Amino acid sequence: MSRRSIKSIDANIDLTGYYLEADNLPDPWDATELFGRAAPLVIEVGSGKGLFVCRLAIDHPERNVMGIEVSRKYARHAAARLARTGAAHARMVQGDAIPMIVDRLPADSVAGVHVYFPDPWWKKRHRRRRIISSTFVAHVQRVLLPGGQLHFWTDVKEYFESALEIIGDSTQLRGPHFPAAVTPTHDLDYRTNFERRMRTHGIDVFRSEFTKD
Repeated sequence: MSRRSIKSIDANIDLTGYYLEADNLPDPWDATELFGRAAPLVIEVGSGKGLFVCRLAIDHPERNVMGIEVSRKYARHAAARLARTGAAHARMVQGDAIPMIVDRLPADSVAGVHVYFPDPWWKKRHRRRRIISSTFVAHVQRVLLPGGQLHFWTDVKEYFESALEIIGDSTQLRGPHFPAAVTPTHDLDYRTNFERRMRTHGIDVFRSEFTKD
């Protein structure tokens, strides 16, 4: 399913400290400078409207949380959502996650990477654009701390099977493990907006987790 339109951001919401662009991140990377403290860092690639990154920030105040979203409109929307939570340990970054993870982040610096419902690039000639590639997952393994995890979910079975094969061939991550679906208790009790849409339409969701030894 394609993305839906989103409402304009309330002009009274101050995005300062929550919304950043990739070019303005510390270079060389310095998580303490970015977050104002040293803490385990968890990254979501493709945050969309920000449901998961906000829940992660609320549920894990002991972690630094960074969402990455290529769409400026969606990144700002997610940042506004973060600002409303008051989670000072969370940042929303507008930019391309691939060069950030491949070129910017140092080894053993990230506790978790979450990739949920990325664009499947349906046409065969476009599949090289998929986020899950040999290069990307090899660098995810590089940046993960020992015990760190890669989480990958999609509603596209072919993409899921292809991704598992790529991760298995290109990394030494342990897995896959297949977490079970959690029964939601309310309308926002889903990991992402996409998961909610898939499940309310009766569409299967394929979930996997990998761990770095």
